Amino acid sequence: MSKIHYVVGIDEAGRGPLAGPVSVAAVAFPEDLYKKRHHILGGIRDSKKLTEKGRERWFALLLREAKQGRIKIASSMVSHTVIDRCGISKATALGVARSLTKLALLPRLSRVLLDGSLSAPLEWTNQETIIRGDDKVAIISAASVVAKVRRDRRIVRLSVKYPEYGFAIHKGYGTRAHYRALKKHGLSPLHRKSFCKKIFNVV
Repeated sequence: MSKIHYVVGIDEAGRGPLAGPVSVAAVAFPEDLYKKRHHILGGIRDSKKLTEKGRERWFALLLREAKQGRIKIASSMVSHTVIDRCGISKATALGVARSLTKLALLPRLSRVLLDGSLSAPLEWTNQETIIRGDDKVAIISAASVVAKVRRDRRIVRLSVKYPEYGFAIHKGYGTRAHYRALKKHGLSPLHRKSFCKKIFNVV
Protein backbone atom coordinates (compact mmCIF):
# COMPACT_ATOMS: atom_id res chain seq x y z
CA MET A 1 0.00 0.00 0.00
CA SER A 2 1.32 3.45 -0.95
CA LYS A 3 2.10 5.89 1.82
CA ILE A 4 -0.60 8.52 2.30
CA HIS A 5 0.70 12.02 1.53
CA TYR A 6 -2.46 14.07 2.18
CA VAL A 7 -5.59 13.85 4.31
CA VAL A 8 -8.57 15.64 2.76
CA GLY A 9 -11.77 16.78 4.47
CA ILE A 10 -14.87 17.51 2.37
CA ASP A 11 -18.21 19.08 3.22
CA GLU A 12 -20.97 21.08 1.54
CA ALA A 13 -23.11 24.10 2.38
CA GLY A 14 -26.41 25.05 0.83
CA ARG A 15 -27.99 21.67 0.20
CA GLY A 16 -31.40 22.74 1.51
CA PRO A 17 -32.03 26.39 0.49
CA LEU A 18 -34.71 27.41 -1.99
CA ALA A 19 -32.30 29.59 -3.95
CA GLY A 20 -28.65 29.90 -4.95
CA PRO A 21 -25.85 27.40 -5.51
CA VAL A 22 -24.65 24.50 -3.41
CA SER A 23 -21.06 24.98 -2.25
CA VAL A 24 -18.57 22.15 -1.76
CA ALA A 25 -15.15 22.62 -0.16
CA ALA A 26 -12.10 20.43 0.30
CA VAL A 27 -9.32 21.10 2.80
CA ALA A 28 -6.12 19.05 2.49
CA PHE A 29 -3.40 18.64 5.13
CA PRO A 30 -0.07 16.94 4.56
CA GLU A 31 -0.27 13.65 6.46
CA ASP A 32 2.62 14.53 8.77
CA LEU A 33 1.01 17.84 9.77
CA TYR A 34 -2.42 16.26 10.21
CA LYS A 35 -1.04 13.59 12.56
CA LYS A 36 0.43 16.16 14.94
CA ARG A 37 -1.48 16.29 18.19
CA HIS A 38 -1.53 20.10 18.27
CA HIS A 39 -2.23 21.49 14.84
CA ILE A 40 -4.11 24.60 13.72
CA LEU A 41 -7.55 22.93 13.77
CA GLY A 42 -7.67 22.58 17.54
CA GLY A 43 -11.05 23.89 18.71
CA ILE A 44 -12.71 24.18 15.31
CA ARG A 45 -16.37 23.16 15.09
CA ASP A 46 -19.05 22.47 12.51
CA SER A 47 -19.78 25.76 10.73
CA LYS A 48 -23.43 25.61 11.82
CA LYS A 49 -22.31 25.75 15.46
CA LEU A 50 -20.08 28.79 14.94
CA THR A 51 -21.15 32.41 14.82
CA GLU A 52 -20.64 34.33 11.59
CA LYS A 53 -17.62 36.05 13.15
CA GLY A 54 -16.28 32.69 14.30
CA ARG A 55 -16.59 31.26 10.81
CA GLU A 56 -14.84 34.29 9.33
CA ARG A 57 -11.95 33.96 11.80
CA TRP A 58 -11.45 30.30 10.96
CA PHE A 59 -11.76 31.01 7.25
CA ALA A 60 -9.08 33.72 7.47
CA LEU A 61 -6.76 31.37 9.36
CA LEU A 62 -7.24 28.55 6.84
CA LEU A 63 -6.73 30.92 3.93
CA ARG A 64 -3.51 32.22 5.46
CA GLU A 65 -2.20 28.68 5.93
CA ALA A 66 -3.06 27.89 2.34
CA LYS A 67 -1.36 31.02 0.98
CA GLN A 68 1.76 30.07 2.92
CA GLY A 69 1.71 26.62 1.32
CA ARG A 70 1.14 24.58 4.48
CA ILE A 71 -2.30 23.29 3.47
CA LYS A 72 -4.47 23.21 0.35
CA ILE A 73 -8.00 24.56 -0.06
CA ALA A 74 -10.36 24.15 -2.99
CA SER A 75 -14.06 24.80 -3.44
CA SER A 76 -16.72 24.64 -6.12
CA MET A 77 -20.10 26.27 -6.56
CA VAL A 78 -22.74 24.32 -8.46
CA SER A 79 -25.49 26.61 -9.70
CA HIS A 80 -29.21 26.46 -9.08
CA THR A 81 -29.74 25.70 -12.78
CA VAL A 82 -27.60 22.56 -12.51
CA ILE A 83 -29.47 21.60 -9.33
CA ASP A 84 -32.77 21.93 -11.21
CA ARG A 85 -31.47 19.92 -14.14
CA CYS A 86 -29.66 17.12 -12.27
CA GLY A 87 -31.04 17.11 -8.73
CA ILE A 88 -29.26 18.15 -5.56
CA SER A 89 -27.46 14.83 -4.98
CA LYS A 90 -25.84 14.78 -8.42
CA ALA A 91 -25.07 18.50 -8.22
CA THR A 92 -23.32 18.01 -4.88
CA ALA A 93 -21.39 15.01 -6.23
CA LEU A 94 -20.25 17.23 -9.12
CA GLY A 95 -19.03 19.79 -6.59
CA VAL A 96 -17.07 17.10 -4.73
CA ALA A 97 -15.40 15.95 -7.95
CA ARG A 98 -14.55 19.49 -9.04
CA SER A 99 -13.07 20.41 -5.66
CA LEU A 100 -10.89 17.31 -5.58
CA THR A 101 -9.68 18.02 -9.11
CA LYS A 102 -8.70 21.55 -8.08
CA LEU A 103 -6.53 20.18 -5.26
CA ALA A 104 -4.38 18.42 -7.88
CA LEU A 105 -3.52 15.49 -5.60
CA LEU A 106 -2.86 11.88 -6.53
CA PRO A 107 -5.92 9.85 -5.46
CA ARG A 108 -3.89 6.78 -4.47
CA LEU A 109 -1.73 8.89 -2.14
CA SER A 110 -4.66 10.65 -0.46
CA ARG A 111 -7.11 9.77 2.31
CA VAL A 112 -10.49 11.45 1.86
CA LEU A 113 -12.92 12.03 4.75
CA LEU A 114 -16.41 13.18 3.78
CA ASP A 115 -19.40 14.37 5.76
CA GLY A 116 -22.83 12.78 5.83
CA SER A 117 -23.91 11.10 2.60
CA LEU A 118 -21.14 12.54 0.43
CA SER A 119 -18.81 10.34 -1.58
CA ALA A 120 -15.83 10.96 -3.82
CA PRO A 121 -15.32 9.62 -7.36
CA LEU A 122 -14.29 5.96 -7.45
CA GLU A 123 -10.63 6.65 -8.21
CA TRP A 124 -10.32 8.02 -4.66
CA THR A 125 -10.15 4.51 -3.26
CA ASN A 126 -9.11 5.52 0.26
CA GLN A 127 -12.27 7.39 1.24
CA GLU A 128 -14.60 7.30 4.21
CA THR A 129 -18.00 8.91 4.69
CA ILE A 130 -18.67 9.86 8.31
CA ILE A 131 -22.14 10.65 9.63
CA ARG A 132 -22.02 14.02 11.43
CA GLY A 133 -18.39 14.22 10.35
CA ASP A 134 -18.59 18.00 10.29
CA ASP A 135 -19.04 17.86 14.07
CA LYS A 136 -16.72 14.92 14.82
CA VAL A 137 -13.69 15.35 12.52
CA ALA A 138 -11.75 18.62 12.56
CA ILE A 139 -10.67 18.56 8.93
CA ILE A 140 -14.30 18.06 7.82
CA SER A 141 -15.30 20.95 10.12
CA ALA A 142 -12.69 23.06 8.33
CA ALA A 143 -14.23 22.16 4.97
CA SER A 144 -17.67 23.05 6.31
CA VAL A 145 -16.40 26.50 7.27
CA VAL A 146 -14.88 27.13 3.84
CA ALA A 147 -18.00 25.93 2.04
CA LYS A 148 -20.31 28.03 4.23
CA VAL A 149 -18.29 31.26 4.14
CA ARG A 150 -17.76 31.15 0.40
CA ARG A 151 -21.43 30.40 -0.29
CA ASP A 152 -22.63 33.14 2.06
CA ARG A 153 -20.33 35.65 0.39
CA ARG A 154 -21.60 34.65 -3.04
CA ILE A 155 -25.24 35.00 -1.97
CA VAL A 156 -24.59 38.42 -0.41
CA ARG A 157 -23.05 39.62 -3.69
CA LEU A 158 -25.96 38.25 -5.71
CA SER A 159 -28.52 39.74 -3.33
CA VAL A 160 -27.72 43.24 -4.61
CA LYS A 161 -29.57 42.37 -7.82
CA TYR A 162 -32.65 41.15 -5.96
CA PRO A 163 -32.96 43.24 -2.75
CA GLU A 164 -36.68 42.51 -2.39
CA TYR A 165 -36.00 38.89 -1.39
CA GLY A 166 -33.66 39.51 1.55
CA PHE A 167 -31.09 36.95 0.39
CA ALA A 168 -28.31 38.68 2.34
CA ILE A 169 -30.17 37.84 5.55
CA HIS A 170 -31.51 34.30 5.03
CA LYS A 171 -29.00 33.16 2.36
CA GLY A 172 -31.79 31.49 0.38
CA TYR A 173 -33.13 29.28 3.18
CA GLY A 174 -36.87 28.90 3.68
CA THR A 175 -37.53 31.45 6.41
CA ARG A 176 -40.90 33.09 6.97
CA ALA A 177 -39.59 36.34 5.51
CA HIS A 178 -38.40 34.46 2.44
CA TYR A 179 -41.80 32.79 2.00
CA ARG A 180 -43.51 36.17 2.29
CA ALA A 181 -41.19 37.61 -0.38
CA LEU A 182 -41.92 34.66 -2.66
CA LYS A 183 -45.65 35.13 -2.23
CA LYS A 184 -45.35 38.83 -3.05
CA HIS A 185 -42.77 38.77 -5.85
CA GLY A 186 -42.78 35.24 -7.24
CA LEU A 187 -39.59 33.38 -8.19
CA SER A 188 -36.37 35.24 -8.91
CA PRO A 189 -33.76 34.03 -11.43
CA LEU A 190 -31.80 32.66 -8.42
CA HIS A 191 -34.49 30.31 -7.17
CA ARG A 192 -34.33 26.54 -7.55
CA LYS A 193 -37.55 25.84 -9.40
CA SER A 194 -37.42 22.17 -8.45
CA PHE A 195 -37.36 23.17 -4.76
CA CYS A 196 -40.22 25.67 -5.10
CA LYS A 197 -42.82 23.60 -6.94
CA LYS A 198 -45.07 23.33 -3.87
CA ILE A 199 -44.12 26.60 -2.26
CA PHE A 200 -47.25 28.53 -3.15
CA ASN A 201 -49.38 25.82 -1.59
CA VAL A 202 -47.81 26.40 1.83
CA VAL A 203 -47.23 30.16 2.08
